[in-house]
Amino acid sequence: MEPRLILIHLLIKLGVAAAVSSTLVRSKEFKSLLFREERSMRQKFYLVLWFALPMMVAVWIRFSAPSFLAGDLGFETTLLLGVIGGRWAGSLGGAMIGMPALLHGEWASAPFLVLSGFICGQLRVMANDKDDIWSFSPFIDLSIYRLIRRNLPKPRLFDWQIMFFCTIVGLRFVQTEMARYFPRSIFSLESPDNYWVEAAIYAAVMIAVGIELKIFNSVRIQIKLEEQERLVLHARMEALQNQINPHFLFNTLNSISSLVRFDPETARDVIFKLATILRKLLHTTEAFAPLREEFEFIDNYLDIEVVRFGDKLRVVKELDPNSLDVMVPSMILQPLVENSIKHGISSKVEGGSIYLRSRVSDSKLVIEVEDDGVGMSAPHPRGNGDWRGMGIGMANILERLQVLYGNTARMTIDSSEGKGTLIRIRLPLLEKASAIPEGFYEERPSMRR
Repeated sequence: MEPRLILIHLLIKLGVAAAVSSTLVRSKEFKSLLFREERSMRQKFYLVLWFALPMMVAVWIRFSAPSFLAGDLGFETTLLLGVIGGRWAGSLGGAMIGMPALLHGEWASAPFLVLSGFICGQLRVMANDKDDIWSFSPFIDLSIYRLIRRNLPKPRLFDWQIMFFCTIVGLRFVQTEMARYFPRSIFSLESPDNYWVEAAIYAAVMIAVGIELKIFNSVRIQIKLEEQERLVLHARMEALQNQINPHFLFNTLNSISSLVRFDPETARDVIFKLATILRKLLHTTEAFAPLREEFEFIDNYLDIEVVRFGDKLRVVKELDPNSLDVMVPSMILQPLVENSIKHGISSKVEGGSIYLRSRVSDSKLVIEVEDDGVGMSAPHPRGNGDWRGMGIGMANILERLQVLYGNTARMTIDSSEGKGTLIRIRLPLLEKASAIPEGFYEERPSMRR
């Protein structure tokens, strides 16, 4: 084959390698199999199928259309399967990829690919840090430079990336020699009369492997960053959840202590409701719950507050039955109710009322918590603005709404001194758990202001 035609095939091969790997990582199933440190035998088998089936088709195309030799990435794919999936996956993948060639008379292809997959699988076992696999670069000078830097304080002869580089070169050399001494026994692009083209063939194999690993690694890093971001935000929500308002707990225990002597039945009922509340706070892990359950939790909370405040606290509920099955962020109402009691009603000598409302309007769920307490004299922002002056609980609710719903949810506050406060939340309708958009992770809110 002419050197110029070989170089064209090599360039096409690099493009095919990039296209195939970019297409594969679009699949969630493939990514779940690829980015695992440990895999079961079934998962390894599925991983082999994802890699091997497209390459088997490419080998068939090479025989049916001899002008398209660049699509055959069987050797490079087998190397990847070995270092990513291990010895078993590399060997099985090599056997499957080499099967079409074996059926067309290239009897040495399958055994050679099986051997290549097994050797690269052994290299995976030898890698102390699996990140070395994903960060492999075909530019050997960079690996040698890193090896020298690491060896300055303490000499170390083994470097996995250099070993992988040498393994690819060695296996490619064996493939070349087999094609030379056993013609038609194995497929291999060769240019015996031009050493520069031969070097380009070696380089193309190395770059093809490097391209696919780089594409896989970029997606892997993105997934890790998203997971870290999710864990950080979840940890922040966990920390807020652990900041349960101690005043509520201490005041409730004091009320129970007073009731034990004069009204044991009421004290027993308050203890039961307090246990229900604490169980909900400490063990709730669901991000969403039906609005009905949220109001049931609020009933227990308000029953305790009514015992504490007596006739000073009155509760009025105006709930649309059609709204009670809508899914809402778990534990979103209690901070609002507690805020109304603590900052609105407790300061009034004659007490006050709390109004709880819910309705469905214009394809939105509207929830209102209103009190006729002392209100707020200072102006407060409205909508999804800066709520930092409202305390941790209110800011936490706003943050959760923004994370879970983006711009489709809204929380507003209307308050004036001496006339009370109205907090209104508008949420998209989610009538069942299956309607919750993917990516809504588990979280728990704060109980502290």
